[in-house]
Amino acid sequence: MENQLVWKEEYNIGVDIIDKEHKRLFKIINKLFAFGKEEKKSQWACQEGIKFFKDHAMKHFEQEENYMRSIGYEGLRVHRSLHEGFRLKLLPALETELEQTNYSENAVDHFLGVCAGWLIGHTLTEDRAITGEGISKWVDLLPEEELEAMKKVIVQLLYDIFRLESHVVTAAYSGEKFGKGLYCRLVYGTEQEEENREIFLAFEEKLLINTVGKVMGIETNRLDTMLVNVSRLTAHQFVKRVMEHLPDAEGCEIKEENLLTYEQFQDVFEKEKMQVSLLFDTGKGYFAYCVVAPHMLEKGVATAIDTQNAMTEVEEYLKKRDIPQRKKILVVDDSMTIRQGMKQLLCEDYEIAVASSGMSAIRSIAMDRPDLVLLDYEMPVCDGKQVMEMIRSEDDFADIPIIFLTGRTDPVTVKKLVLLKPDGYLAKYLKPAEIKQKIDAYFEKESTD
Repeated sequence: MENQLVWKEEYNIGVDIIDKEHKRLFKIINKLFAFGKEEKKSQWACQEGIKFFKDHAMKHFEQEENYMRSIGYEGLRVHRSLHEGFRLKLLPALETELEQTNYSENAVDHFLGVCAGWLIGHTLTEDRAITGEGISKWVDLLPEEELEAMKKVIVQLLYDIFRLESHVVTAAYSGEKFGKGLYCRLVYGTEQEEENREIFLAFEEKLLINTVGKVMGIETNRLDTMLVNVSRLTAHQFVKRVMEHLPDAEGCEIKEENLLTYEQFQDVFEKEKMQVSLLFDTGKGYFAYCVVAPHMLEKGVATAIDTQNAMTEVEEYLKKRDIPQRKKILVVDDSMTIRQGMKQLLCEDYEIAVASSGMSAIRSIAMDRPDLVLLDYEMPVCDGKQVMEMIRSEDDFADIPIIFLTGRTDPVTVKKLVLLKPDGYLAKYLKPAEIKQKIDAYFEKESTD
């Protein structure tokens, strides 16, 4: 596979001097990609190629800022700070890594992935805004109005960057899994404030392959190290663009970044209430944008990514994702204690998803079909019987096995359960080992039938 940036005409913003330099930077990155695949390459040639890219990038920044001054662009100060962040922080850190590793293949790939991701994100978000495309910053809005404005900004950005016509599936996303995904945590804050703003992004894998992967000319159907790095930096630019519209996010800079497993991502929803929790269907895959502030993950839960460990962390992250698929169980219960207890009991041998309500369960099933649903019979509002009826009423879900979880096993309750024709029922008061044994036995029986 040969990585390359694929230029499309829709990337033109209509300013000749800027569009020409964008194309030139894309070509330079592509030459560096091609050179990186050559077996016989010298450190000197790598240095010269990277220096050439850096010089052109600095020239482009100067041209772009001069143009913005000439038209009185009100976003000049913010735009210039992004250029300075790339020039004064990101590039020097990458160059240090190159020098310390004697321009190792990993370090060169990291440099190219980060620069490509930054270039894609910056070109298609910040630079596009120069010509007045996009949505203006909102101020003095009530919380409901601000949420609606944020939805519009994200939908617009998804269109601006990837030409995807997206729509909001729910404004109350609760961490349901949608196939194989990439989960990112970005922490933003200012030097003056102690409280941080945490943004959690969830991308369905096929969405990244069909968007960032297409820009990269990648033809495989799975994430690799380069695509993850490009996606990370594109995500940084995406979040920064959304935050520009927030009235209280001025001066926020990224403080920490983590790649999360789905289990770590799900744990956040179990422990914290999101201020914003939006799920979008882009037509090419699902995308979630979630915000909570202030909140910090438990120390040691996820490793912070920096220039020195980025390649190692991405590679380790991809290895974890390649673990053979296990049977999927969805635990539906309004009690967090029960959900967490079942998850801890079963997660060693099964892939566990959780849902706290009937609607959340239906969403979870639609996005990532489970092999078994453990369903609380006595839930409030929408009880187990109603949830089961909803599942059975959908042809695509009707054959999913359902085992009721119940705190009561008196004859009247058991008779009600049996009449509903579930695939079984489990008493919550059983010892954990007994519950685990019964679920293991269920799957063993299924495999032999």
